[in-house]
Amino acid sequence: MKFTNDLKAMLFNSLHFLIFFIIITTTYFLSPHGHRWKILLLSSCYFYMTFVPLYILILGFTIVIDYFAGILIERSTGKRRKNYLILSIAANVGVLAVFKYYNFIADNLSFLLGSAGFQESVPYLSILLPIGLSFHTFQAMSYTIEVYRGNQKAERHFGIYSLYVMFYPQLVAGPIERPQNVLHQFREKHSFNYDNVVAGLRLMLWGFFKKVFIADRLAVYVDSVYNNSDKHSAVSLIVASVFFAIQIYCDFSGYSDIALGTARVMGYKLMLNFRRPYLARSIKDFWSRWHISLSTWFKDYLYIPLGGNRVAFNRMYLNIFIVFMISGLWHGANWTFIVWGALHGVYQIAGINFDRLMQRFPNLKFTGFLPSAFQTLLTFAFVAFAWVFFRASSVNEAFTIVHSIFTWKAGDLFIGSTSNMLYALLGISALFVTEIAEEFYPGSFTLLNNRYKLVRHLTYAGLIILILLFGVLSSSQFIYFQF
Repeated sequence: MKFTNDLKAMLFNSLHFLIFFIIITTTYFLSPHGHRWKILLLSSCYFYMTFVPLYILILGFTIVIDYFAGILIERSTGKRRKNYLILSIAANVGVLAVFKYYNFIADNLSFLLGSAGFQESVPYLSILLPIGLSFHTFQAMSYTIEVYRGNQKAERHFGIYSLYVMFYPQLVAGPIERPQNVLHQFREKHSFNYDNVVAGLRLMLWGFFKKVFIADRLAVYVDSVYNNSDKHSAVSLIVASVFFAIQIYCDFSGYSDIALGTARVMGYKLMLNFRRPYLARSIKDFWSRWHISLSTWFKDYLYIPLGGNRVAFNRMYLNIFIVFMISGLWHGANWTFIVWGALHGVYQIAGINFDRLMQRFPNLKFTGFLPSAFQTLLTFAFVAFAWVFFRASSVNEAFTIVHSIFTWKAGDLFIGSTSNMLYALLGISALFVTEIAEEFYPGSFTLLNNRYKLVRHLTYAGLIILILLFGVLSSSQFIYFQF
């Protein structure tokens, strides 16, 4: 199974999207309030159909199922109410299983049959993975679950519900929204607001910088090393792994910034999906800052229903491990993602036990700059190590890379293009200076949100110049589109 890379697809980092955004936003504000949902829904359909037009039917199928399921759940009581929820979840998970996991399951079954001496193999499906399938599937599931729990009224307006699933800024890579946050916003009138437009465009600019100037520059180096990992030294593999950790963050959070900014321009507020995760001081802290919409989704709809932390420690550990294993599988139909999820499950359990151990020494405090910096660096090291499995094409390749790193064979550092390396390091420096200022000195030393207009405008101009002159303007797809 492969993911489409149709050059006509409307990526955020393309001229196609820029023209689309200007036209749709202008039309939105010039149109009467009663017609705006239609404009957004039609534009979202067009946005999605620029990838694989036929797959709009898959979205339509799940939208119809969940729309009627929500109404039936609200009207019903007892067992029938639960059955309608199960029907909705089965439809969503079924679509996900066929398009995303069928070939993975078939491949593993064929391997097991071969190991047992059988010659038969399970047939493959030659299908493309619908873009962002896991994202809008989870968003649709959150709607019916919240209706079932009584936290959300069933949406009677089919167009408004369809827009909840298909709202183009966050359709293909999140954030995974909850109905309580978004549905009511589609009914509210959003007048043109200068502050919202400025805040949205500023967020979009920062997202473009992270994607085009940092992530795509780092991708050049990371791809060169990981695609020929057996030919590179340990130090090159370490640098590539650290660069990938930053690449995937800038790529994904860059998308989220553009999505939130695009929505904000029109007056819509989407949930924050990233909060400076590489400044976290523990794995638990990391997951409260990374892909927040997904981590809270798993907490609310899987971890807590499994018993959460209201059970015995051993059962709690099992619950944590299950959640992270499924989280890994959510990211992709490959054992590399499952191992990545399992590693984070182990990290989380180890962190809980470490905290319990520290409770026995109440006078032992890890405070001050050096202990905090050490905890942050250690957390980053663990996270970057797990990213090796996420990035590698197979588990065997990942273990080969890990073995090469830890056996530390002497070798030169691969530089590649000197200019690319310099631009990448400049981008990384700009990223961490900005995030450290936002984390520890909010409102004091930031440039994008500086209280002085001249500083803000010079920052805008500088970012635009860097993007246009030195950014990678090849409209490369976002990493999380494949999920």
